[in-house]
Amino acid sequence: MTHQADSNVIETVVQLLTENGLPHMADAMRLLLNEAMRIERSQSLEAAPYQRTEKRRGYANGYKDKTVATRLGAIEVQVPQVRGGVEFYPSALERGVRSERALKLAIAEMYVQGVSTRRVTSVMQELCGLEVSSAQVSRATSLLEEELTRWRERPLGETPYVFVDARYEKVRHGGSVVSCAVLMAFGVDAGGHRSVLGVSVSLSEAEVHWREFFASLQDRGLHGVRLLVSDDHAGLQAAREARFPGVAWQRCQFHLQQNAGQFVPRVEMRREVAADLRAVFESSDGPEAHRRLRQTVDKYTQSAPKLSAWLEANVPDSFTVFAFPPTHRRRLRTSNLMERISQELKRRTRVATLFPNEASLLRLVSAVLMEISEDWESETTYLRMDNLSSPDHK
Repeated sequence: MTHQADSNVIETVVQLLTENGLPHMADAMRLLLNEAMRIERSQSLEAAPYQRTEKRRGYANGYKDKTVATRLGAIEVQVPQVRGGVEFYPSALERGVRSERALKLAIAEMYVQGVSTRRVTSVMQELCGLEVSSAQVSRATSLLEEELTRWRERPLGETPYVFVDARYEKVRHGGSVVSCAVLMAFGVDAGGHRSVLGVSVSLSEAEVHWREFFASLQDRGLHGVRLLVSDDHAGLQAAREARFPGVAWQRCQFHLQQNAGQFVPRVEMRREVAADLRAVFESSDGPEAHRRLRQTVDKYTQSAPKLSAWLEANVPDSFTVFAFPPTHRRRLRTSNLMERISQELKRRTRVATLFPNEASLLRLVSAVLMEISEDWESETTYLRMDNLSSPDHK
């Protein structure tokens, strides 16, 4: 399906920016957004305006004015409407909207509660572009919270692979500033698709908080877990053993390699130790991994006895992955999937710097994770699971 207006709009935008420069960037964005939404409507209806075709799924029904708050300021756009039983809403207005709203609300809450600083106020004005009141924040928070709560409480199903991790953010609590733990779980389901299973905010990573988090996942229907991947946090491990007895555990090899650095006696040895550990992790099977580990332990017995003892006691926890299909191992041997997500969260949370309460923090991380999960679920399979039930994974 072609659209004659495409080139005309682009020419208009180019001319607008050429003649008027960056001050008219908002007008350029408005033109492009309107055209993109119009084209998407035609694609959704499977028919261009006034086109006669048997594939048509509905009819265009004019436009509805809408003000969109962007970092270029408020932009007035025309949202295409449809009739005839088909549902349509432009994806350009949906993408990133929840996390952007949650971030604005986190900053706005700080402002209206009287804990803002010059920096917070300037950031709020940059993102929101308008003054906010307590009533406005309350209404917006309520609407967004309903959507995020439904997502956090949605039913789960069979999920053979589960990855868990935590990160910390600064929150005002009881008149002081504390570090709150953001507990997160991701999974690969029986169909091989990945998704964000859940998120919770707690005052620490104590066993009781991890246990409650795991219980909430199971109450929502999480079952069929074959492998749980995580770091070796004491509270997490105790909760894992209580809530997932008998489920295999893979200690994250990435974190192990980081932890090993604490036992290297001299800086100049770190590169060599890291290379030796990588060789162990990249073994073709379990027996080879144990053999290489034994060689590494013996190698450092004299030059770094504490490192040698630590390697012998801890590295075998990362060999569980060898019991699973070879095609799965590279994606199961670390929780790096979550490390990348943690970086995305950091990119958003560092704007707010300090959250006014736990609910505000949970709202923002839920919004970001919900959008990430929706993108994942629309992708092709992350892992092929047809060989998982095979009795021999070697």
